Amino acid sequence: MTDIAVTVPAVTVNGRPRPLDGVATHATALDWLRETGLSGSKEGCAEGECGACAMLLATPDTAGGTAWTPVNACLVPVYALDGQEIVTAEGLGTVDDLHPVQEKLAEAGGSQCGYCTPGFACSMAGEYYRADRNGVDRAVPRADAAESALRHAQEPSAEACPVHDDAEHGPNGFDLHALSGNLCRCTGYRPIRDAAYTLGFPEADDPLQQRLAEPAPVAIATDAVVDGARFLRPATLAEALQVLRDEPTALVVAGSTDWGVEVNIRGTRAPFVVAIDQLDELRGLTETDEYVEIGAALPLSEVERRLEGRIPLLAQLFPQFASRLIRNRGTFGGNLGTGSPIGDTPPALLALGARLVLASADGEREVDLAEYFTGYRQSVRAKDELITAVRIPLPLAKTTAFHKIAKRRFDDISSVAIGFALDIDGGVVTAARIGLGGVAATPIRAYAAEQALIGRPWDLTTVKAASAALRGEGTPMSDHRASSEYRSHMLGTALLKFYSQTVIASKEVSA
Repeated sequence: MTDIAVTVPAVTVNGRPRPLDGVATHATALDWLRETGLSGSKEGCAEGECGACAMLLATPDTAGGTAWTPVNACLVPVYALDGQEIVTAEGLGTVDDLHPVQEKLAEAGGSQCGYCTPGFACSMAGEYYRADRNGVDRAVPRADAAESALRHAQEPSAEACPVHDDAEHGPNGFDLHALSGNLCRCTGYRPIRDAAYTLGFPEADDPLQQRLAEPAPVAIATDAVVDGARFLRPATLAEALQVLRDEPTALVVAGSTDWGVEVNIRGTRAPFVVAIDQLDELRGLTETDEYVEIGAALPLSEVERRLEGRIPLLAQLFPQFASRLIRNRGTFGGNLGTGSPIGDTPPALLALGARLVLASADGEREVDLAEYFTGYRQSVRAKDELITAVRIPLPLAKTTAFHKIAKRRFDDISSVAIGFALDIDGGVVTAARIGLGGVAATPIRAYAAEQALIGRPWDLTTVKAASAALRGEGTPMSDHRASSEYRSHMLGTALLKFYSQTVIASKEVSA
């Protein structure tokens, strides 16, 4: 991060700098945009679930350029965008000169009441400009790509074969999961999917495409005080830790996917907010012979991209964690720091035997995640400490799975979440770790079920005995998501499901 004093915080919106002078420190990007006259972004849920507020944020890519990353404007504190660059639906195109995404949405009938359309357009534009999106004719001139993709969609027997053959990728390489988190009640989604799958590729003279060749804005130090409330982005981790030493009641935010909901739904206000999302020291990902270390403020989408499936248990977790819009901002540090018993990452990380690095002005210490939580939304972390990294020990368990029981397949809060990590040698379970969420006041390890597995053959008799132990783990409660009986039943069947998956996988390998 560059230590630059900024007199008047400002955000570049659709290519034009807009000052934040006098804006309330709790204001979200969505509220600020609408107050400045950019009403294309809409508020639907104010919780990051509907995507009507989606906008594009300029973020760094691996080649030193920029990527257009869709995020929920309703959750991002506007001061977190100081010195940054965003594009809203108004910045994509105009009535007289539609952007290709807007044009395809109109042609396919992908907009009816139109309320959610700006959010869809921004999320689709993020995928439209994705550098590694590949289609059937990616090598042909971009001007012809849209026609080629449409031809393939209409004529499956065309000579070119799609790179992806599943129902969630188009012939143009469009990943339908890019629209996860965008909700539409009118169209039934088919016209939106059709619009996405017939998109071509950006022309060379497309201004937003040209912008990607330049570096993304660097993070800058921010210190804004309005009506007695303060928003601070320290320049370094050391500065942040000193601030927490001096002001232990300060609220720490990273992606703000949790705090943004508190601001919007409960009207919560914090007198002092410290933003750590752009601290370089918290955004690394390194691998040693002993562990994989993931920065606590590295967005989950970026973690997923950098790992490239090298930790299979996390690779199963990521697509089930909220939506792409949320993962583009949410972090491991935030998910663990809130101490929620229904967070999705703790069960998987418990199964992986993860350890947390906690830092204060006095130094750092390492804590086993299994010993981190002490009560409902409570932990061993002191008020002046930050989670700086998650360390996952190596080697990894060879047989893993993540099971999430929820009312929806994607973009939902879990009723029960379970992470499995087993080592099986010669048909015998030699090591086992099982992490649970949603069945106690904190995420927990299923120690009884683990002991029922270790040293025993990986067969149906062992699994049934361990399943009985797993069913009794935790103290599940009844709420609007599930009854305590249902949660216990899901625990009792989870290990059997995991076992059947391993049997099917082994038969496929041997075949």
